[in-house]
Amino acid sequence: MKLELLRAVLTPRCTVGVLRVDGVHHCFTLEDTVRAPGVKVMKQTAIPAGTYRVEITHSPRFGVEMPLVMNVPGFEGIRIHSGNTKDDTEGCLLVGRHVLLTGTAEYQVTESRAAYVDLFAVLDAARRRVEAVELVITNT
Repeated sequence: MKLELLRAVLTPRCTVGVLRVDGVHHCFTLEDTVRAPGVKVMKQTAIPAGTYRVEITHSPRFGVEMPLVMNVPGFEGIRIHSGNTKDDTEGCLLVGRHVLLTGTAEYQVTESRAAYVDLFAVLDAARRRVEAVELVITNT
């Protein structure tokens, strides 16, 4: 299975993208700021563009199984999960059904839990088929 994250809006505070599953729009994403290669601010930097394997593993922090983005250079514990604002990311990928630009010129995703449940079901089905999941992240 191929997940494609196309980063569409890059601001100094956050990054908004579109997530496709096998070429079909699935949801929107919200991440921390994309920074220059090699520059990282702890819990405030989006993972570098590239190709990564995604596995469902137990999250000690959340206490449940969740998608984990594997082998991200300079990062550990990068999960795909629900959340609405940049403050919820800490370097992870948030998913939502819609994107909202607030009155304070901040982006957020909405209906995040529903989007996450839908995505997890798709990823879990791939796991049951023993199908590898690849995440390709592109800065547009």
